[in-house]
Amino acid sequence: MSAIYVEILDVKGSAPRDVGTAMKVTACSSLGTIGGGALEHRAIATAREMLKDRSAGRRETIPLGPGLGQCCGGAVTLLFTRAVRPLDQTSAVAPCLRQPGLARRPLWVWGAGHVGRAILRHAVPTGAFDIVCVDTSRERFVAPALAGVTQLPVRDMPRVMPYASRDTMHLILTYSHDIDLALCAAALEHGFSFCGLIGSDTKWARFRKRLHALGRDPAAITCPIGDPSMGKHPDQIAGGTIPMLLTHSPRATAGRKEHA
Repeated sequence: MSAIYVEILDVKGSAPRDVGTAMKVTACSSLGTIGGGALEHRAIATAREMLKDRSAGRRETIPLGPGLGQCCGGAVTLLFTRAVRPLDQTSAVAPCLRQPGLARRPLWVWGAGHVGRAILRHAVPTGAFDIVCVDTSRERFVAPALAGVTQLPVRDMPRVMPYASRDTMHLILTYSHDIDLALCAAALEHGFSFCGLIGSDTKWARFRKRLHALGRDPAAITCPIGDPSMGKHPDQIAGGTIPMLLTHSPRATAGRKEHA
């Protein structure tokens, strides 16, 4: 089957993944990830156009902010080619083990993309969480669902935030920065035990300003999630995030608003 390999050739500023990260795109599937979200959707569309017109190769520089509406603030140069290139399949650190006597705790994962799926792969074996995974359509979920994971497809994701208990831990990592921001605002209004947001320092700086403008105090949200020193591959992000949740003190916070 014909395929296009998409590789990150150069990065300037903040970006979801590093130089050398690659993915394989065919007419009906993709393998690997260059960071998910709008950048990856655009790259897949470009690759499939190349498959249709039989293009041999292409190079494209994409500014993430003005070009895609993302908050990363950097620019990524992508190389599209039919030549075989190794995919970044870095494995994660050994999975965490459930601590004896640890009660199952509610965890809502907002987003069923590459990072969301990695979070589920690492969280389920611990046996420590009752997990709900939320995304905008049923097609975005992995079939069949992992044991113990409730899949919740909903068009307007922030509207279901009040259905989570206030002792729930939330991980926000959707394909859209606008949805991420709305979920952060909804979580701050509703209350939670823990709320983590995937993102760069640039994204979080912009989110803090927007949340302040909405009258929300963003101090209770953790961004970025995981251990940045482990890398940006989804399994590396998950490998740094799940230990953090396992050691988090289960303390519910009330909904928080800033005072005028």
